[in-house]
Amino acid sequence: MNTSVPAKSSEPYPPHILVVDDDTRLRTLLKKFLGESGYMVSAAANAAEARRQMSSLTFDLLVVDVMMPGEDGYALTRTIRAQSNVPILMLTAMGEATNRIKGLELGVDDYMAKPFEPKELVLRIGSILRRAPPPPPQAVSKTELKFGACRYDMARKQLTQNGEPVHLTVAENELLHTLAQKANEAIERSDLGVTEDAGFNPRTIDVQITRLRRKIEPDPRQPRYLQTVRGTGYMLRTDP
Repeated sequence: MNTSVPAKSSEPYPPHILVVDDDTRLRTLLKKFLGESGYMVSAAANAAEARRQMSSLTFDLLVVDVMMPGEDGYALTRTIRAQSNVPILMLTAMGEATNRIKGLELGVDDYMAKPFEPKELVLRIGSILRRAPPPPPQAVSKTELKFGACRYDMARKQLTQNGEPVHLTVAENELLHTLAQKANEAIERSDLGVTEDAGFNPRTIDVQITRLRRKIEPDPRQPRYLQTVRGTGYMLRTDP
């Protein structure tokens, strides 16, 4: 069911949306519905999980529920707005004007009360994305690398596999970004991260490499893309 065309469909990747809601059923439904509408979708059950995903992935829009255990949607929005202008559409079972005003004062871009019509949500998301400021010039001229089923967006520091986002820790993302900057070239282990001079054992890079291989290699025991270069370090081998 494709109810709309994503606002940024002219780009080589679909807009990436993060759904933050503690309701498992609603998260699943929104992920399926928005995915069928042409968007890339990730989901988080709470504010802490949302922040973890935002630390390693770039999102074009957030759909945030207000009522969540622990940190609610208002608090999460306040934290996000202190450091990001990513568009936010807020969902809530509370439809009173005072609640909508509170969300708008915190900087949300739109507000929908539950229950809602999924098609209307898709239309509102498209409208928000069309109104969003264009990305900075350097993001437009980004480089995307392909290796097997994976694609790595250098500008957004975002890894996908078969079109689905792959979660990376901050350390894994920085390591992959460094390898991607010199793709198909051997890079010394000491140039891939902190060294013993900084009080760290460079062997920790080996551990991070192992974790990355589990996420990108068809068979991590026989790596095709994240290769070991004897006597030097590692190399990210990409497709032509």
